[in-house]
Amino acid sequence: MISDKAIVDSNAKIAAGVTISPYAVIGPDVEIGAGTWIGPHVVIEGPTKIGAHNQFFQFSSIGSCPQDKKYKGEPTRLEIGDHNIFRECTTVSRGTLQGGEVTTIGSHNLFMAYVHIAHDCQVGSQTTFANNASLAGHVIVADYASLGGFVGVHQYCQIGAYCFCAAGSIVLGDALPFTIVSGCPAKVHGLNTEGLKRRAFSKEEILFLRRAYKILYRQGLTLDEATLMLAKMIPDCQPIQMMTDFIKKSTRGIVR
Repeated sequence: MISDKAIVDSNAKIAAGVTISPYAVIGPDVEIGAGTWIGPHVVIEGPTKIGAHNQFFQFSSIGSCPQDKKYKGEPTRLEIGDHNIFRECTTVSRGTLQGGEVTTIGSHNLFMAYVHIAHDCQVGSQTTFANNASLAGHVIVADYASLGGFVGVHQYCQIGAYCFCAAGSIVLGDALPFTIVSGCPAKVHGLNTEGLKRRAFSKEEILFLRRAYKILYRQGLTLDEATLMLAKMIPDCQPIQMMTDFIKKSTRGIVR
């Protein structure tokens, strides 16, 4: 299932059931899991480890060296899970020595055309990146987050779980789980209630998260004051724990 018009390095490890289309280029130190489909003109460089049943559409560039002036040719890595879709012209860079040496992507993610994932980023699972969404280096995107078209995320920022970043937003801080952010620079514009319903959150959980949102954004409290109030709600709504943990770990300050 490997085209005779593809270029596959002899040191690449290709599992059973992998399809490699014409004119694709697979470099050394690349490992590709079972059932993965590599479209025409895709370039995959290593060291890169790819799981099973991924799809890479034409002209994607995966595992290229980081676009970072500090990079001096070190053998940094890219690790990708299972069942991801990388549409046309998606670019994913390996890590840097200074940033932990590895870029990681989980499973069941959709990266639409021209998405860019920079060096040392950590992308969870079940995320959606619409066309031209881009992450600068060292960004963390948690599970079930969604980035609209042309969203740009500043380096070292974090996008919380179930967060929705509206199209064209420029995110310069840490976007709290369960929220909607929009604008340039991005500001919070409510709770992502529609997304929570689609992910089978109960009506009671959504009600508690609404209350938590009002404490954080509508009562004029400091972040420390709001966090103390949220902590009291955790026994009634466990997802609020994700909010408080996110706030404690924030390094760039949360988007408010």
